[in-house]
Amino acid sequence: MKHKISPSLLSANFANLAKDLEMINRSEADWLHLDIMDGVFVPNISFGFPVIKAVSELCQKPLDVHLMIVNPEKFISEVKATGAKIMNVHYETCPHLHRVIQQIREAGMEPAVTINPATPVSVLKDILNDVYMVLIMSVNPGFGGQKFIERSLEKVKELKMMINEAGSDALIQVDGGVNLETASLLLEAGADVLVAGNAVFGAPSPEEMIHKLKTL
Repeated sequence: MKHKISPSLLSANFANLAKDLEMINRSEADWLHLDIMDGVFVPNISFGFPVIKAVSELCQKPLDVHLMIVNPEKFISEVKATGAKIMNVHYETCPHLHRVIQQIREAGMEPAVTINPATPVSVLKDILNDVYMVLIMSVNPGFGGQKFIERSLEKVKELKMMINEAGSDALIQVDGGVNLETASLLLEAGADVLVAGNAVFGAPSPEEMIHKLKTL
């Protein structure tokens, strides 16, 4: 499978989202990554469901919704109502992770789970056959533009081995500090989906940057 690129809306121009979404629609991006932050689980607040609904009406790419919030299971129906393809929750916020994954799938979305930089991939061993995707955070969640944590490469390799051993089809997504240099290393380590924010929206030509990431 050719790797997927999921540009992060967090780095887009919120004063002119329609223009950035037109660019996403024209581009080779596979999905659009949306980070919902609550100021509790992560030290920042991003945007909520009205914005996602507005985005979904303009964006022709599948929505990859990442909930960096406490009690994400409370919002399954709201995420579903936005038309999201993927609902991604944090391992660290779900004491009953298996149940939440089942509820997301029952709602008709693809369930995904994220782990923070300090969380080992081994905690996911028992749910690898239940999830569509695992997201490895390669920066601490909450802010864009942070430096890539090198240890993430080893985590991707370790997770790839675990997925193969489990006979799982789960995809490996990575978010944080992704640029042309780190993207190559991550793909080599076994990543399937790359989330890129600043690298895309901060480039002179975001569309060209998506092309470069897609053709690595």
